[in-house]
Amino acid sequence: MNVPEHVAIILDGNGRWAKEKGMPRNYGHMQGAKAVEDILVDARDIGIKYLTVYAFSTENWTRPEAEVSALMTILRNYLKTSIKKSMKNNVRCRVIGERSALSDDIQKAIGELEEATAGNTGLTFTIAINYGSRDEITRSVRKIAEKVKAGEVLPEDISEKMIAENLDTNYLPDPDLLIRTCNEQRISNYLLWQCAYTEFYFTPVAWPDFNKAELLKAVEAYSKRTRKFGGLKTDQI
Repeated sequence: MNVPEHVAIILDGNGRWAKEKGMPRNYGHMQGAKAVEDILVDARDIGIKYLTVYAFSTENWTRPEAEVSALMTILRNYLKTSIKKSMKNNVRCRVIGERSALSDDIQKAIGELEEATAGNTGLTFTIAINYGSRDEITRSVRKIAEKVKAGEVLPEDISEKMIAENLDTNYLPDPDLLIRTCNEQRISNYLLWQCAYTEFYFTPVAWPDFNKAELLKAVEAYSKRTRKFGGLKTDQI
């Protein structure tokens, strides 16, 4: 089986999953957080080297205040336990997104997690928090514009490579496979630049029910595809 090197996931359906069970949305988010912990181990065992998940978007702030508060509490709890688990599993953790909108304690916890796991050599786990791809690209362009303004870069020297190097994901290869759960078939402002040639896989399974068997289905579907870049198969590039 051809296992993708980098898998990105949009974690969708926590609220609907909870509603179907007669439970509040926040219960679904808590179970979704547990599913992330499980799938991280499963991805490592399958042979995936990079796993990137969409945890909280720049648009999620418009949700009801109580739900946002609950999501931030779940995030705090997750970050508290992540260092120990990541060290045990040799996982390197990174966070992408605009951190300035997050509370000081969450920003501190993110920094501590990244620093503690920086030397780990296993799977690289990236969490997108307060992330929006348009925002990311805008910030990248601003960084380059400042360099142009300072005379460090000429406009004609700006390249795709330079833009990519100024994105939050500059340490990652582009995703080979993007998975979205709960039957939604859009990418919702997630890794727009990076997914130019990514294979998409949509499943009706809600995120809290997404497990190793479902991940294997996605990887098997990916494995059967012939990837093309500009009309050329991967073995022709």
